[in-house]
Amino acid sequence: MIQTNRRNYALVTLAYWADTLTDGAIRMLVLFFFSQLGYSPFAVASLFLFYEIFGIITNLFGGYLGARFGLKMTLFLGLGTQLVALALLAFAPPAWLVVPYVMLAQAFSGIAKDLTKMSSKSAVKLVAGEGQGQLYRWVSLLTGSKNAIKGVGFFVGALLLTLVGFQIALRILAGLVLAALLVALLGMRGDLGTPDKQVKFRQIFSPNRAVNMLAAARIFLFAARDVWFVVGLPVFFVSVLGWDFWLAGGFMALWTIGYGLVQAATPALLRRGVVGHGEPDGRTATRLAFGLALFPLGIALALQAGVSPTWVIVLGLLAFGAIFALNSAVHSYLILAYTDSNKVAMQVGFYYMANALGRLVGTVLSGLLYQLGVMSGPHGGLVACLGAALLFVLLAGLISRWLPTQMAPRTRPIVLGDLGE
Repeated sequence: MIQTNRRNYALVTLAYWADTLTDGAIRMLVLFFFSQLGYSPFAVASLFLFYEIFGIITNLFGGYLGARFGLKMTLFLGLGTQLVALALLAFAPPAWLVVPYVMLAQAFSGIAKDLTKMSSKSAVKLVAGEGQGQLYRWVSLLTGSKNAIKGVGFFVGALLLTLVGFQIALRILAGLVLAALLVALLGMRGDLGTPDKQVKFRQIFSPNRAVNMLAAARIFLFAARDVWFVVGLPVFFVSVLGWDFWLAGGFMALWTIGYGLVQAATPALLRRGVVGHGEPDGRTATRLAFGLALFPLGIALALQAGVSPTWVIVLGLLAFGAIFALNSAVHSYLILAYTDSNKVAMQVGFYYMANALGRLVGTVLSGLLYQLGVMSGPHGGLVACLGAALLFVLLAGLISRWLPTQMAPRTRPIVLGDLGE
């Protein structure tokens, strides 16, 4: 049994890494390719609209599907759907690569990403068994590496676009996903969980006030990140700072890798009292959110004051990423802390739905605000996005004030690890 669990854990991790790397690479490919073709920032943002919308829907139904049909089915379905998304773009006639068609392909990619993420992270709890120490190590390895792999995907996508072009790059990524799917199909033993045919869809919606408040704070926290990071920032790198695609993608890759390292280190930072004493609670989330608000404000003021935009953005983004990663990790601790163990899968799906909704809001506004703001000057687009980020993170902090500061013993989490992005 131990050997089977280790084998399944390795395969689940491999599948998750393959999908995560591919997802990051696709984002950079689509963003830079269509920006290069002359699409406006808002048009580029619209390419990801279905990606985020279907991510919300997938998170809403994903926990239910995993509980009813088993995580193995949803894991393989996620990888298979990613292949469909890649094939739609990689083998399409060039004339088809217009906004509606790319939005359709991105819809499949959004479904794939969230099915694979939900399945992989839930599966780790099942294959690790009941030992807290082993579960802690396995979850830390999976989640600590997730953003590092996504960052590598950003760089790979930008580099492949430079070296081999858009569609050949997508074919290479499709080969990677196909290999991961075949290895998982042939190598995985047994089931990942026991399907529950009696589970009801209405159980997805939480009657737990703490979970609902945390989900609301999560919406605004991720909207605050994506409203400047998704479209505004990479467009600013290329169009204002004059960076090459590989340089812009490389910096965003390094930022995301560092973000993942901070997330992985959050349990140790919490134990040392860096962001609070002992286990985090609602007060920790509140303090981190209000502290995070200082960075978009400071970056926007520095740009308006004429400080070197390269240094302002690079240093400001690094600081923002570190505090944001701590905040995200605390949220993901709290979703486990506030949820009873027999409802984790359903509540995590609800939580990720809020996460996806925040990304949707941030993505759409990132393109729209950048396009409107740039009319006032080269820095105006990014300043407008930063203004929205400031508002959103303040709202996240205000909502966090209603989060409980104590958790009952029965709802204490099994692991102090980050399940988030």
